[in-house]
Amino acid sequence: MSKTSMPSRIFGTVMAHGIRGRMLSKTELQTLAESRDVDELVTRIKNTVYLDALAKVSKPYTAEKIEGALREYQVNIHSKMLSVTGGSSILSAYFLKYITWNLKIVLKGKALGKSYEELVPKVNLRAEELLGRRDIVVKALVSKNLDEAIGALAGSDVAEDAAKAAAIYKDKRDLRVFDTYLDRTFFVHLGRGMNAESQSLDVKNIVSTDIDSYNVLAVLRGKFWGLAPNDISDLVVTTTSKVTRDTLMKMINTEKISEAIGELGNTVYKEIIPQTFTSDIDAITQLENSFEALELKRVVSAFRSMFNLGIMVAALKLLMIEVRNLSAIASGVEQKVPTEAIVSRLIIPT
Repeated sequence: MSKTSMPSRIFGTVMAHGIRGRMLSKTELQTLAESRDVDELVTRIKNTVYLDALAKVSKPYTAEKIEGALREYQVNIHSKMLSVTGGSSILSAYFLKYITWNLKIVLKGKALGKSYEELVPKVNLRAEELLGRRDIVVKALVSKNLDEAIGALAGSDVAEDAAKAAAIYKDKRDLRVFDTYLDRTFFVHLGRGMNAESQSLDVKNIVSTDIDSYNVLAVLRGKFWGLAPNDISDLVVTTTSKVTRDTLMKMINTEKISEAIGELGNTVYKEIIPQTFTSDIDAITQLENSFEALELKRVVSAFRSMFNLGIMVAALKLLMIEVRNLSAIASGVEQKVPTEAIVSRLIIPT
């Protein structure tokens, strides 16, 4: 078991089941997606458990404002879970994902030449406020350009990865570079968190799949961008027994991306290897989607056990999915996307 005390695990389990129990059904999500406009959507959301979450949203309503309010709600729930469990290393590591989320938005925006006024509605700094890191992100936000934003991050734990991402972006012009490199910062912390706590099987299943997914996809994207083998190797974080460093090195040293993916045939992930694909990026995207589906199965199965950290991580991941679904609905309704198309994009845990 984890180092978290039994009373904390009991409180955390009760809270986790509460999060799962409050999740909206497919029928409720469908009803939200049927809203005629964003105003009607807000009214309908306020008839759900998210009434308080949207209390501070002001008119005119926009999908961006809705997403910001939901993300703040998500951060507050995660913070409460951290408090209940006494500051688990794993849960603390997952909390950093909110910081890297905002930094991705800021750095991508600066790369595209967006101004402070354009970017500020897209970020919610509640997580930074709770961790005392608001100033770092604000300095990056007010920067005139990408180079200045990278300079604003100097001395922080994301500085090195952000600088590498910016350098590669200037050469490759692919915004996904920022996703991969800032995810690396997050996964370094998650790997440390996993090593710091002796976890139950449920936690290991969730966390190790997360780490494996990152490592595999980072290697494949590195190859897609034409990075040198040493630079791709530097993207790899803590490895697991399911995808060892040896396997990842074999992937790095193959000539083709399809050959690199083929190396997964010797791992527990052989079932999710794409069988047909139209291009390298299509194969990578298929694999990413398969990892997400597998992760969801691990999350749902974690609820079979009681009083362990796995159930708490699983609940927070379900909440993340719900916020993603509601944000997708808000964006779809605002853009007048047909209801069926909106619903088809939602992730519905079963």
